[in-house]
Amino acid sequence: MYAITGASGQLGRLTIEKLLTSVPPSQIVAAVRNPEAVEDLVARGVQVRHADYDQPETLAPAFAGVTRLLLISSNLTTGRLRHHQAVIDAAKAAGVSLIAYTSMLHADRPGAKLAVEHRETELALEASGIAATFLRNGWYTENYLMALQPALAAGALYGAAADGKISLAARADYAEAAAAALVAANPASIYELAGDTAWTLSDLAAEVSRQAGKPLAYVNLAEGDYEKALVSAGLPSELADLLADADANAGKGVLFDDDRALSRLIGRPTTPVAESIGAALGRAIPSTAN
Repeated sequence: MYAITGASGQLGRLTIEKLLTSVPPSQIVAAVRNPEAVEDLVARGVQVRHADYDQPETLAPAFAGVTRLLLISSNLTTGRLRHHQAVIDAAKAAGVSLIAYTSMLHADRPGAKLAVEHRETELALEASGIAATFLRNGWYTENYLMALQPALAAGALYGAAADGKISLAARADYAEAAAAALVAANPASIYELAGDTAWTLSDLAAEVSRQAGKPLAYVNLAEGDYEKALVSAGLPSELADLLADADANAGKGVLFDDDRALSRLIGRPTTPVAESIGAALGRAIPSTAN
């Protein structure tokens, strides 16, 4: 039996959809904080169980009978390790044999602040004695597309990545990879997952401009100035700090990888960035993927 934590979130939902193509719904557990949020999955035969990171006592019962567990990282800005440790402890108590964890690309290398708790979670998994698979996810294309309309209105896409190359892939690609690793007969212990093609933010702005038919320039800011811009846009200061730091580290190559492990795992090319841009702009762009 397979379980997915955080199953009501975007990545969790997409992963379950992929699992349903190869696993009977009765063998899938959607472990969620709010079961009412996924009542549609119940109707499709998926087991929905209450599992709240902040209520550790709910976790072991949610994992009863589960052999393989996908631990989707907590959405806390900081302090997520305590959530992850609670899941690891509960999984061990429930007899789970493998945990796949959604980590960050090259989490074991010095770099972005965001990677610190991911690496700490990897170390906690190694110390647990449970077999583990680290799904080291690169940057989602959607991370840069959430604020397209304000960017187009201003004629500027702001960032702090300079000319750094970022190996972008769609969230659905990472979800498909998680599902594939979860059901694999012999999953690898580490997958460095990233898009097939790397883009600079200047490249991204140019493609958005082309598709939208409106001028959009990439404006590179110093890390501190970008952080201030994110706070001015309404982001909490802690999150703004982490995102500005990640962008600055992207300029140093932290979010670049050309090994194509992601496309090999899912058995197809990763979703073209241009296609994701088209979807974000509200019009479909034909896929170039085979």
